[in-house]
Amino acid sequence: MVIIIEFFLIAVGLSMDAFAVSVCLGLSVSRSLIKKSLIIGLYFGFFQAVMPLIGYMTATLFADKITAYDHWIAFALLCFLGIKMIISGFKKDNPSEKPCSNQERSLNPAHMLPLAVATSIDALAVGVSLAFLRINIIPAVFCIGIITFVISIIGVKIGNIFGTGIKSKAEYFGGAILILIGIKILLEHLFFS
Repeated sequence: MVIIIEFFLIAVGLSMDAFAVSVCLGLSVSRSLIKKSLIIGLYFGFFQAVMPLIGYMTATLFADKITAYDHWIAFALLCFLGIKMIISGFKKDNPSEKPCSNQERSLNPAHMLPLAVATSIDALAVGVSLAFLRINIIPAVFCIGIITFVISIIGVKIGNIFGTGIKSKAEYFGGAILILIGIKILLEHLFFS
């Protein structure tokens, strides 16, 4: 029973970055909310489950290298994506840009894959830790994936409900959130580990 509670808490902790980004994505979802929520949840849930598995499997070879740089990789990816979103918000009114709604861009694999990877980088280190603790990775991976899937869907709904008045600012807000998450990850690893 204790191990199930620990898996749940790890899963919830890992899913918080995906939740924050899901809230931001929910700001721009207007049609087909259920379908788009499921797609977003699948992206984040899948990568949050796969990353610990990768970390677990490579722990014996690369543990010190992964844990030494995971926070820098997450910081760089999230800041890059955040800055890109903010710049995209400024270019939104450019008439030469082809018309494309926010949700169509946000669910494009070219946009979602980097977000899913960036928000799940810390899960690599968790996988390494689980390997060192000799914990069965399969239940952990399923728990992490399912919890992240559900929390991401909830995040999209929350963003959609509370974001109706600020949809035009979604990219600025989303970009700022990504940059703040990157800074949080970096600071946690530099000062609290």
